[in-house]
Amino acid sequence: MIRAIHAILLILALGAVSAVAEERGPVTNLPIPRFVSLKADEANVRRGPGTDHRIDWVFKRRDMPLRIVAEFSHWRRVADRDGAGGWVHYTLLSGVRTVLVEKDMTPLRMRPTEDAQVNAYAEAGVIARLGECVPGWCRLMADGQRGWAETAALWGVAPDELRE
Repeated sequence: MIRAIHAILLILALGAVSAVAEERGPVTNLPIPRFVSLKADEANVRRGPGTDHRIDWVFKRRDMPLRIVAEFSHWRRVADRDGAGGWVHYTLLSGVRTVLVEKDMTPLRMRPTEDAQVNAYAEAGVIARLGECVPGWCRLMADGQRGWAETAALWGVAPDELRE
């Protein structure tokens, strides 16, 4: 009897975890939240989803990673690494994944291990294209350099994210 109760509780707990992980956008049916990048050189960030809403500021860094946290019609509510954001028209966003290097002089290694040879170092603030990710590591490409970086040094990728 106790085992059955534990099994039911485990099933309920796992169901709750997967319900949170499975949240989908009402417009695209894609996961919320999710990471994207800024496609344009400039993007107006509005207070609400529509051109009739006030522009709070302008993102001015092409390829900057952003996190989509909500959807409404042709608008996506985004946040940057500092949590600043607002509503941006979907045509200004790209599904091409990029990351922002947060830790200065992050080593880019030949393989996803701490003892692998270092190809290059990435300064804090560098935006890199995101490639494959394995537990704790992602392959990056920036300014002609390639290598594996620890996910803890990056913003724009979930800590446990896996990519092929």
